[in-house]
Amino acid sequence: MNILKEHTPRWVIFLIDLSIVFFSILLAFLLRFNFSVPNNERTGFIIMIVFVPVIRAISFIISKSYVGIIRYTSTKDAQRIFIINTLVSFIIALTNIGTYLFYKSFIVPFSILIIEYFASIFLMITFRIFVKITYAEMNNPRKEKSNILIFGIGELAIITKRTIERDSVSKQNVKGFICDNPKNIGQRLEGIEILGIENLAYTIGHYQITTIIFAKQDIVPEVRNEITEKCLNLGVEIKAIPEVSNWINGELSINQIKNIKIEQLLERPEINLSKDKIKSEVEGKTIFITGAAGSIGSEIVRQISKYKPKIIVLYDQAESPMYDIELELSDNFKFTDYKIIIGDIRNMKRLEYIISRYKPDTIFHAAAYKHVPMMENNPSEATSTNIIGTKNLADLANKYGTERFVMISTDKAVNPTNVMGASKRTAEIYVQSLNKTSNTKYITTRFGNVLGSNGSVIPRFRKQIEEGGPITVTHPDITRFFMTIPEACQLVLEAGATGNGGEIFVFDMGKSVKIADLAKKMVKLSGLSLGSDIEIKYTGLRPGEKLYEELLNSAENTITTHHKKIMKAKVREYEYDTIYLQIEELTKLANEFDNYAIVKKIKEIVPEFISNNSVFEKLDR
Repeated sequence: MNILKEHTPRWVIFLIDLSIVFFSILLAFLLRFNFSVPNNERTGFIIMIVFVPVIRAISFIISKSYVGIIRYTSTKDAQRIFIINTLVSFIIALTNIGTYLFYKSFIVPFSILIIEYFASIFLMITFRIFVKITYAEMNNPRKEKSNILIFGIGELAIITKRTIERDSVSKQNVKGFICDNPKNIGQRLEGIEILGIENLAYTIGHYQITTIIFAKQDIVPEVRNEITEKCLNLGVEIKAIPEVSNWINGELSINQIKNIKIEQLLERPEINLSKDKIKSEVEGKTIFITGAAGSIGSEIVRQISKYKPKIIVLYDQAESPMYDIELELSDNFKFTDYKIIIGDIRNMKRLEYIISRYKPDTIFHAAAYKHVPMMENNPSEATSTNIIGTKNLADLANKYGTERFVMISTDKAVNPTNVMGASKRTAEIYVQSLNKTSNTKYITTRFGNVLGSNGSVIPRFRKQIEEGGPITVTHPDITRFFMTIPEACQLVLEAGATGNGGEIFVFDMGKSVKIADLAKKMVKLSGLSLGSDIEIKYTGLRPGEKLYEELLNSAENTITTHHKKIMKAKVREYEYDTIYLQIEELTKLANEFDNYAIVKKIKEIVPEFISNNSVFEKLDR
């Protein structure tokens, strides 16, 4: 088969084309006369078999139809063959008509000319396509097709199957569809059997499955995780199709079917929101968002833009990320009612100038320092941003008549063991106490880690895997609560729209996840083997870090709300005058940069703040 691996000599292609012409002439005579050519037609046959190949050979030489590389045959090559053969057949037809005019008889019947014409074109093009397909098949690095299963039996699953079958390079063979509905098991879809998930391990072994593709958007998380767990243990690759809105020109491409991400495995069922209530609080209103370039702030911007606000004012000190969100709003969301403002919530004059100018109806306060070890080493910065910056914004909301002030807090504010969590708890206390003396409704939302946010373990683990490891985990038993960024922001909007002021809303974060298990699963999803391809290295708890995080103080309890994923924490309340004076003292200390004095004062404000794995533990003795 070396002839298919090297460039076939041009003269070989030329001779094959001529052979096709000879065969077409013979076929035309046999078909015309029912495979028995009469004696009186043999003269015409001899004339045809001598002169037609000569004429066509001359046309091949002039047009160079045999010059192209056969294995790269394209539609242009087919067009060239069609045009050349048509012109030659037209000349032969004119010659046949000329002989009739002079000699009152055709050299050959026109039916023979027509059959020969179509046969020559068809066989020449078919020969080239056959060679092209054969070459691709023989030289494909994956000659043996990999067997795959598709999860889903709807339109998306069918589109996925057809996309795979159209692709000649991927060499994937769809062996079956998987369905979690017992009623459909055993039936066939486009000739392929629908299988259940109960005997998935047997199915994978029986059909030698190498890949499973999720081709369904509303998969029950438990089912998706069950299938993924089984596949990862069996060394089967897991892939998923993207959202329909992300398809290229409305069509699914084989290159868009990619390995499933860990974020997709941690997703939970879609949240049902009070969209009418959110719309009434956003539509036609001026919305001010701090930390607008961050993970949470930018997602709030995206979601609010759907509800047609009068204007969204984006406020952040990060120049480049602000530029990125500006491009996203104009290019992807086609949203133009926004204002990009670079500023720092610690700069009271700048902040008041902006608030007084735009007089926002609602403020979403997402700006904060949130990295635990960083803030443990820089208490003055944690204080000036998370506490004083929040106080600045909350005071201005009160002064300029903002209707709602929604603060984004953290689960690290519960029984804080670090400066970051304690600073956020202090901010919560101030905002909640200010609600008692103001017409503004001050609402606090508290949740855990969000997937894919800046500084999250998942982007860090992903980078470490790409670099070949090791993956660094602080402790084998450390756990965290996780929530997707869109889910967290949806609940923020819901709580912000329905809160009456003074509440600290706690979100249902589901079950806590062991970080070491998360790392192991990411390794498997990457197609690597733990221990041989990459290793996990335990580095020890960082300053201020604790093994388990809580969403509620042990002395607190919760009461249910209208939404099953949102609870209201019943916390100890502070008098405004008291907390105001304490924060004034804290402000002076922050300006003196005495870390121990700052942390000591925060511990007075937040008695449950007990430092862990930190230099500030001596203050607790």
